[in-house]
Formats: sequence, C-alpha cells, structure tokens
Amino acid sequence: MAARIGAAAWLLAAVQILVVQLVVESGWHTPYSWAQYNISDLGNVLCQIWDSTRPRYVCSPLHDAMNISFVVHGALLLAGTLLTGACWGRSRISAGARILLAVSAGGWVLVGLVPADIDENLHVLGAMLIMGLGNLGLLCAGFAPADSLFGRLRPLTLAMAALAVLAAWMFFGQHDPGMGMGGLERIAAFALDAWILVMALAILRARARARSHSRARARVPGAPA
Repeated sequence: MAARIGAAAWLLAAVQILVVQLVVESGWHTPYSWAQYNISDLGNVLCQIWDSTRPRYVCSPLHDAMNISFVVHGALLLAGTLLTGACWGRSRISAGARILLAVSAGGWVLVGLVPADIDENLHVLGAMLIMGLGNLGLLCAGFAPADSLFGRLRPLTLAMAALAVLAAWMFFGQHDPGMGMGGLERIAAFALDAWILVMALAILRARARARSHSRARARVPGAPA
C-alpha cells in the first residue's frame, strides 16, 4: 500500500508540473520558447530584461502558480521517495540514491520559495541540488539490487541518468549543442521526472499482476495461498 501511494505521488508530481508550465507560459504576453527560456523564468516575479549572459525579456503574470507548483513538486517527489522503499532493495547505494533524491526534492522547494529574480544565489543553489545531486541520485538508482523492482529496470535507469548528467554538465558549462539552453535545462531537470513516471507505472503494474495472480490461484482448488 505504501508503495502504491508513493507511486501515485510520483505520478501526480510529474503530471502537475508539466500541466502548470503549459498554463503559466500561456499567460505570457510575449512568445515563450522552451529552447530559449529557462524553467525558472516562469516563476520570476518582475517584468524586466533578465540574465546578463543571455539577455531576454521575462514577464510571467502567473508566476505564483509556477512557484507553488515547484514547491508541490518537491513535496510529492519526497513523499514518493520515502514511500517506495520496498521497490529499491536493500543496499547502501539504494539508500544513498534515496537520500540524494530527497535532497533534490528540497531543491524544488527552494526554487519555488525563492524565485531567481528575488535571490539568484539561493535559487541557483536549489537548481544545483535538482540537477546535480538529483541526477547523481538517479545514477545511483541505476545500481539498485538486481532482485528489486527498480533493479530489474537498470538499463533504462542508467540510460536516463547518463542523458541527465550530460545535459546538466552542458547546461552549467554553457555548452549549447543547438537545442537551446532552455532545452538543455529541461533535459537535466526533468529526466528524473520521466524516470519517476516510468517507475510509478511499473509499481502499479506489478501490483496489478500480483493481484491477478492471486485471484487465479484462488480459483484453483488446493492451490497454495
């Protein structure tokens, strides 16, 4: 039951932040580009030319909704990480992965409470927790014990972790391969969301298979309980 609730929290976390982004960007009076604008631009409080390295006009009328979504995202990510313990297996690296994901969840809360144009230093710290420690946690998750649910999905986890770590390195190093810095940031920040979405579905599917198997055995006379 705990794992199912955790899976539901992860599903809600991934879906709500995508939906809120789409709603908030629709409120812009100027065109918003996922390639050219940062995620944090949606949460900026002031209307102004922003960012000396990539000057751009930022004005997000629905910034409050985005910042609330960041905080909710962090809370749901943390809840899912704590409640899905049975799916990680027992190992030090699994425990380390969960700690890192919990810290990255705090990063989401921080970026929501402190928009970039209010305190850029604290906001950048939150972003580093998300794209730095969060992606390191995702990499560690790729080495969960093979007999655990997440361990059985190791190739997928490692592939997503490698992509996320590379994107984070390129984003912080300002190495744009042509997809825009905003595009790089989204890969670095939301690869973990793609992973929790897949893992949440895997948890719910495993539970459905277990229930189906249990019902099938119950219909067979003399079958073990």
